Amino acid sequence: MTDAAIVMITKREDEIVQTLCRAEEVPADEPLRVVLPDDHAVAVYRWEGGFYCTDDLCSHGEASLSEGFVEEGQIFCPFHMGSFCISTGEPRAAPCSEPIRAYAVTERDGVLLIER
Repeated sequence: MTDAAIVMITKREDEIVQTLCRAEEVPADEPLRVVLPDDHAVAVYRWEGGFYCTDDLCSHGEASLSEGFVEEGQIFCPFHMGSFCISTGEPRAAPCSEPIRAYAVTERDGVLLIER
């Protein structure tokens, strides 16, 4: 688990840009759980050369998605093996039926940022 210790928060009208972590901290083969300064947990993924981020909590149950695995652009929940698209948050396999929030990830000087 990584805490977003380097906090870069800037306000631009209705959006807040927050630091997630350094790009090098995200493993190529598993999600990384990051707890943001407001205690909101997200899962960060490295897949096919890009970075993705979703809420960490499965919408089907109280599972941490960062404890699951990524395959073919989907995060599989460790509880019931339902899955979500890591780029959109849309459910892909039952029992998951409600989407999770996905965030656009930007890399700047080796640091990953999201807009919330």
